[in-house]
Formats: sequence, structure tokens, C-alpha cells
Amino acid sequence: MADLVKIKRGLDIPLVGEATKNIQPAAKAEMYAIVPDDFHGVVPKILVKSGDEVKVGTPLMCDKNRPEIKFVSPVSGTVEAINRGERRKVLEIVVKSDDKFDAVKFESLDVNKMEPQAIKDTLLESGLFAFIKQRPYDVIANPEVAPRDIFVTAFDSAPLAPDFEFVAKGEGKALQAGIDALAKLTSGKVYVGVKADSQLALTGCQIVKFKGVHPAGNVGVQIANIAPVNKGEVVWTLSAFDLLLIGRLFATGKLDFSRIITLAGSEVKTPVYVKTVMGASISSIISSNIKEADYNQRIISGNVLTGTKVSAEDYLRAYSKQVTIIPEGDDCNEFVGWATPGCGKFSVSRTYFSWLFGKNKKYNIDARLRGGERGIIMSGEYDSVFPMDILPEFLVKAVIAFDIDKMENLGIYEVAPEDFALCEFVDTSKLPLQQIIRNGLDALMKEMN
Repeated sequence: MADLVKIKRGLDIPLVGEATKNIQPAAKAEMYAIVPDDFHGVVPKILVKSGDEVKVGTPLMCDKNRPEIKFVSPVSGTVEAINRGERRKVLEIVVKSDDKFDAVKFESLDVNKMEPQAIKDTLLESGLFAFIKQRPYDVIANPEVAPRDIFVTAFDSAPLAPDFEFVAKGEGKALQAGIDALAKLTSGKVYVGVKADSQLALTGCQIVKFKGVHPAGNVGVQIANIAPVNKGEVVWTLSAFDLLLIGRLFATGKLDFSRIITLAGSEVKTPVYVKTVMGASISSIISSNIKEADYNQRIISGNVLTGTKVSAEDYLRAYSKQVTIIPEGDDCNEFVGWATPGCGKFSVSRTYFSWLFGKNKKYNIDARLRGGERGIIMSGEYDSVFPMDILPEFLVKAVIAFDIDKMENLGIYEVAPEDFALCEFVDTSKLPLQQIIRNGLDALMKEMN
């Protein structure tokens, strides 16, 4: 394995609205929430009721199938509501903050003196284990299965994503504490994927540099280029943005769910970095920094490829590192549509003449699908943006047919839905590829278990 991995297949989507490296505090938020849907595969069991007083780190719910995996309050205050939907499905657990951020106390945490089981128990009790996922299946890791290796991606290459090393300035001690904790949870290695020009200095892990276009920052791409997952093997993965939460606990003994995220996109007046807290109301993040418009706008918790559509009344999702706002596009009626020269439209296939303007031009792209579903076109368009040693079209077909043998032979254990986000973006068939892969992984996990 080379010290520098070059990713040639992929695509950087040149969106308008990149955040300037200026950190502003979010407006004061009154309400915060945990959304069970953020944690795929979890069957929530509520541990609190409306009116209960909670601290930072008080368990709000656990997984009914694995009660040791807990999900905790990001703030101190009072449980305001447990909102439910159809069939009493839990939609969100809302906490009204008292602005004190009193936290549950943990015993003195010295990673160097702690046994692996004690570290794991601390992560489970603090709710931070929920930020560790596993391959295969891309679900919250099983704490009872030791991972072959642990992979941390320390940069995000998605459109308008935050610069991790800018966000992590002054957090060196916390990062190192997080790495030290992870290193005790595997008999293998902890790999940290960084940008080619990274200045990140960490010990107790193997740093691998990546150069190239998105999805170079996807942990799945990094695993495929460092040490691929074979059938029967389990590896753990997490983002360095979430590693900061773990590191802060072991470095200070206190839970701190604060995040520095980007507020970006063409519909933001001044795209900036915002300091907020996980689960904060979206309205407190966007505040008055959204353009006034006579058309609809899409607010996304996350990036434009894998994020979740939300409203100003919703909450920052647990894994989100940015909030992106773009035009909805549902009010657009273009005369002769695709037949226009399209000088101001982005096109991967050079359908429009905009490619003549070079790679530095930025585009204001809206949320329209621009077409309807049709049969898979075996044109190699997925391969052009899929930098893993996998045949994506054939894998998608095998998943749709649920041919387990073919799925295994074609690499289903290595992938996650986010790895197919760019394929979905360039897909002329307009298929929901991420959902197809998600359904396939869920069905396979159920079959194998």
C-alpha cells in the first residue's frame, strides 16, 4: 500500500456557496432533538417521559434489540415532547435546553491505564458508541464483535463540506485521546485517511494520504484502497468529526456534543462555519442568513448527495457536518428544456456547452430530478465516478434481484449507500441507487443473521 493514494475516478460537483473560513456562533436554540431515524436499524426503546429533567449524557432511548447501545441527550434541560407518527413510530425526542449544559459525570478516564472492555463500556454508557459503524452492512457496530481494523476518515470531499483540519484546530489533544481509545479496541490497526496536503500529526495509528476527486473522502473508498473487507470480516468505521466527540470525553472526562459545521449553498446570504450543538434546531443555525426568495428552497441536513431534507422547524441530524440550502426547482418551467445550449447548466456528459467554460466555473444547481425512472443503461457512467474495484451496474442488478451469490461475488460487503451517491447523481436512468443498496444490505443482514 502506497503512502499516497490517488483517486482518479469520481466527480467534484462545483456548487456555488462554499463557506468562508470564518466561524460564527449559532443563534441561541431553545429546542434540541434526537431523531431515531438517524440510526439505521435501531428499534428505539424510550427511556424518558415528557417533563423529565436530563443532563448532557442522560440516556433518552436505547436499541430494543441491543439495550447496551444508548442514545443520550446533547444538552441539559427538560424533555419537552416525544413526537410520534403513524403506528406510534417515534419521530423525535425533543429536549428544552436550560442553557447550563450540565453533564453526566464520568470517572477519571486515563486511556493508557484503561482496559479495552472499560473503554468500550464508557463509549456505550456515554452514547458515543452510536457514532461507530461497521462494514459489512453500514450499521452501528456490534460491540460484541471485535473489528479486524478501524478506519477513520479525517476529511470530507462531498460538495461544500467543511475542512476538518480547520474545524479541529486546537483539538489535537482530543483527537489523540480518541485514537488511543480506538487502538485498544482492535488487535489490528487504526487507519486514518487524510488529504494529500494534510498537516495532521497523530501517533498510534497509520496515516494514509488521499489525493483526488470525491468520493476520496468516503471511508468505503479508503477501505478499498488500504485493506478491503472480505466475507466473514468486520471492520469499524467513523468520521474524524465524530472522533472528536469521543476524544473530548477521554481527554476531559466530560461529554461535549458541540460541532463546527458549514452553512453553505447558493441560497445562503453569507456561507460560513457555524458553531452549534448536535440536535440543535435548524432555525437557530440558519437564523437570518438565508436569502429571501419568491421560490421554494430546499434545506438539507448534510450534503446534497447524501443529506436529509428538513425544514427550519426540524433539527440538525446526528451525523451531519453541514447544512446546505439550494433552490427546490419545483417552480421552473423551461422552454424546450434540454434542447437549449445550457451555458449556465452543469453537465457531466457535456450535453450542454457549459463544459467550454472550464473546471473552475461554479453552478447554482437546484434539487430537480430532471427526468423519470427507466431501465438501467449499461453505458459505463457509474464506473466513471465509482473508484472501487467493483462493477457497480452489475452489483445494483444483483441487489434488485436479491441474488446473494452474485451480491457477495460483486463486493456487497465492502459498500454502503453513500458510495453510490455519485452514481445516482450521474444516472440517466434516475434510479434511487442509494435506497436500492440500503434495501439490499438490510435484506442480506436479515438473511445472514
